[in-house]
Amino acid sequence: MRLMTLAVLAATLLGALPSQAANDTNKNAPGSSPPVSTQTPTVTVTTPANDDSAGAQATPQVFYGDADLPAPVRELRQKLLAAIKTGELESLRPIFAANGGNPDLPGGESDDPIATLKLLAGDPKGREILAIMEDVLEAGYVHVDAGTPQEAYVWPYFARYPLNKLTGPQMVELFRLITAGDFQDMQDKGVYSFYRLGISPQGKWQFFEDGD
Repeated sequence: MRLMTLAVLAATLLGALPSQAANDTNKNAPGSSPPVSTQTPTVTVTTPANDDSAGAQATPQVFYGDADLPAPVRELRQKLLAAIKTGELESLRPIFAANGGNPDLPGGESDDPIATLKLLAGDPKGREILAIMEDVLEAGYVHVDAGTPQEAYVWPYFARYPLNKLTGPQMVELFRLITAGDFQDMQDKGVYSFYRLGISPQGKWQFFEDGD
């Protein structure tokens, strides 16, 4: 009787083993649900290599008129325009005298800035150079080199603006100052090379010059 009981028990245990092995095999069988992981997945954020956000600031901001100018700069610009409109170069002499030193002028070998400007004009009265100066001051301007000894407000803005980024309307503005032939020469050089005028934030006339 005891032998029969042991035989029955052994048969029962042997029958259970295949069932357990089958259950273990079915855990990895095709079509079965994968085990659920409790680990938090890692997410990697990649910045695009061709991000142009920095390049969008390559062109300087352009201003017009005098509303955004510091008071000393605005006052000197207005004085220059008023003197120009008289049609007489001598009207600029009091401005030169009050400047605390002559601005940089093209071919400025002479101590007399009026004589220097007269030599730049194509007419004996120097009115051509007055007309150029007026056109320059009526153009848009840029504020450059902020926080440095060279800080200035510069007219026209083309002096510090990439020529290859000029829009159609900006090209029209440029052709009020130069010819298409002049522009072709400037494209070859890569820079604006006609007259430009600079005034410091303190209202000192720094330069009126042309060239590269």
